[in-house]
Amino acid sequence: MEQKIHQGRNVKRFREMLGVKQEALAYDLGEEWTQKKISMLEQKDVIEDNLLKQISNSLRIPVEAFQNFDEEQAINIISNTFDNGAFLNTGNGAIFNVNPVEKWIEALEEIKRLNTELLKAKDEHIKALEKVVKEK
Repeated sequence: MEQKIHQGRNVKRFREMLGVKQEALAYDLGEEWTQKKISMLEQKDVIEDNLLKQISNSLRIPVEAFQNFDEEQAINIISNTFDNGAFLNTGNGAIFNVNPVEKWIEALEEIKRLNTELLKAKDEHIKALEKVVKEK
């Protein structure tokens, strides 16, 4: 039996990995959005394509990530790739000592760092716009 991908749950996963609160996503999506609407959205199996595109732009994550990410498949890939979670055998005789949890944490830290930079740039842009508005 084929497992269906839950797009709302994927939005929630990626939003949380980036450290973005529901309120912040609602703010980015526009005036008609609230924290409660985001919560309800994250419960939906399928999200309209145009809305996924807006969320994609806000979180800076490809639409395909929301449409295709399957946690069970990801776990299976990790399980089949790593030998007891410690070694990666490339098949050509080279074996690398790899800790998948550390790699995952490193990736999350990089995502957080990039998100912080984006927020800082956004704040600077807002300050510059406020300055222009005050001058007029």
